[in-house]
Amino acid sequence: MTGREEEEEDEEAQAEVDMWKYIFGFANVAAVKCAIELGVADAIQNHHSPITLYELSNKLGCAPSPLHRIMRFLVHNNIFKQKPIVDGTIGYVQTPLSRRLLGRGENSMESLFLLESSPVMLKPWHFLNDRVRLDGNTAAFEAAHGNDIWKYAAVNPDYSKLIDDAMACHARMDVPRMIERCPEVFDGIKTLVDVGGGNGTTLSMLVKACPWILGINFDLPHVLSTAPEYDGIRHVGGDMFQSVPKADAAFLMWVLHNWNDDECIQILKKCKEAIPKDNGKVIMVEVVVGEAKDDKLEFVRLTLDMVMMAHTDSGKERTSKEWEYILGKAGFSRHTIRPIGEVHSVIEAFP
Repeated sequence: MTGREEEEEDEEAQAEVDMWKYIFGFANVAAVKCAIELGVADAIQNHHSPITLYELSNKLGCAPSPLHRIMRFLVHNNIFKQKPIVDGTIGYVQTPLSRRLLGRGENSMESLFLLESSPVMLKPWHFLNDRVRLDGNTAAFEAAHGNDIWKYAAVNPDYSKLIDDAMACHARMDVPRMIERCPEVFDGIKTLVDVGGGNGTTLSMLVKACPWILGINFDLPHVLSTAPEYDGIRHVGGDMFQSVPKADAAFLMWVLHNWNDDECIQILKKCKEAIPKDNGKVIMVEVVVGEAKDDKLEFVRLTLDMVMMAHTDSGKERTSKEWEYILGKAGFSRHTIRPIGEVHSVIEAFP
């Protein structure tokens, strides 16, 4: 057998392995969601030492045998680890990955996981082809649920809370990193309007880190109806397609990717009208696709673009050229893009 033939045989063997992973990829999501809903990570964390299967089953109120099977699968996939205990039994311990499943952990991604693995968010993936076909005229989310994601959230409070909690989770991860890596972005800003600010978590973190800033949390009235009160922040209800409250700077985090180019241009024009012409700016935290080669997080950006296809009518993640286009059409004279070593970049646009 030649070297090329051996290589082709190895590729065929690997293809079969990889295809099995695709076929049963949903099992990873289901098992992790099961662990979150049972509270496995929190139970292990609160035990403060390796916890045996029977100790864990007692804490969770679970039957040992099926719990063992779930834990065996999660250990195999490096979610949790096993560690020998003094008497020779085996206990479960946390990993950096499992700590991201903690309900209140600093790096917890639990709320994001629960949103994206919810039945509401999973169903549109079965209609992704509707977004792609030439003869398709229905967005995937609308095909699945009969309404777009925003109208659906407006009449389903539990789902709306899932979105708010996921966005707050996202803010707790990204805001500290943004402030640490480019704090000068907020220098000289006395008033800041967070456009599409949800329940105010993002703005509260910004104001706490930059106490000289007075914040305006701006979102749809039904979103703000459950938002808590924060020192230094006032909630203002409205529609960003109609007008944006006046401030020194407008801030949009993970907002514009939900909309098509024309809608983004409309939103950005309203933001531009709300800031001073001489020293105002719009600050965006968004994905920029394809900026760096061999970036270990690029797969996340490309996956998020698929999420936009499944969950929005016309949203997408953009390249730097696409950001240049919509910012220019919105009337901004210049902009900067600052990669911060994360999934998202910080984009500043100036009148």
